[in-house]
Amino acid sequence: MKGLTKEQLVARALEEGFVKAGICRPDAVPEAAGRLRAFLAAGRQGQMGWMAEREAWRGNPAALWPEARSVIMLAEAYTPEVDPMAGLGERDRGVISVYAQGKDYHDLVKRRLKRLGRWLIETAGGEIKVFVDTAPLMEKPLAQAAGLGWQGKHTNLLGRDLGNWVFLGAIFTTLELEPDAPEVSHCGTCTACLDVCPTKAFPAPYQLDARRCISYLTIEHKGPVETELRECIGNRIYGCDDCLAVCPWNKFAVAAREIGYQPKHGLPELADLAALDDAGFRERFAGSPIKRIGRDRFVRNVLYAIGNSHSANLAAVAQGLVQDADPAVADAARWAVARLQAKA
Repeated sequence: MKGLTKEQLVARALEEGFVKAGICRPDAVPEAAGRLRAFLAAGRQGQMGWMAEREAWRGNPAALWPEARSVIMLAEAYTPEVDPMAGLGERDRGVISVYAQGKDYHDLVKRRLKRLGRWLIETAGGEIKVFVDTAPLMEKPLAQAAGLGWQGKHTNLLGRDLGNWVFLGAIFTTLELEPDAPEVSHCGTCTACLDVCPTKAFPAPYQLDARRCISYLTIEHKGPVETELRECIGNRIYGCDDCLAVCPWNKFAVAAREIGYQPKHGLPELADLAALDDAGFRERFAGSPIKRIGRDRFVRNVLYAIGNSHSANLAAVAQGLVQDADPAVADAARWAVARLQAKA
């Protein structure tokens, strides 16, 4: 790095708000292609067809931008201040994944990546491309190759000095930068993340079947969710944090620095959310990652939570949606009404 040391790069990354930075080569994860191929062959991607459509790029980061010589991987903390599982007992309210309780992280992380990238060009030259969930890129294997942490048994990235509440961003550059040593797993014999999963979405340690994952079911899955899984969803209406929340390494988690990740609201009441029409949904979740799933899928999730609430008072709320224009919403409403009547 002409005129630039790795220490200066890391220091600048921390100044920008990242909590850790590391460097690897674009071809540092040759095993990723085979793992992705096996995942897709087993159909574990569910309805996420985009994973197979760009398999060649996703499995080989070096193919994404052949001119790149180095990848700078960066971690940004969004560590919650309270236990995200505490709300699971408040059945008349909805639980939203920690990462989606504030502003959309895509915007906040990308802004930081661009600032750091501009500084890098001004200081050392070269060209850059920045990515944060915006390209067919396997960020977690690259982050492990860059020494930020390792993919735990829950398949998420965690670090001994980070915990697992982190967003990842990548800067690809044409500069030749000295790579860091990759990290290895320190999960040991712990299976806390596997044991806590309500839907048993982990066929084995370090493997995930997205089709059973509550985050997938409430965010990516279109249409009705399989009946056998609805009760397991509980009152989680967008995402799930259980496997992250129980990780013992979180005792070393870094505090979130970005105020934008602070929750905008407390636990929302299911009755209020079920009443949202399309305009109301878009207004309430403007600037939030929740907005991208749309009103219908979100209200479907809310109705599953209502069905699991054991609250007879919410039966009328569900009854009001049994003729909803969206078939999945109407199906969820009928299911919720039947569940609540059976409990009564």
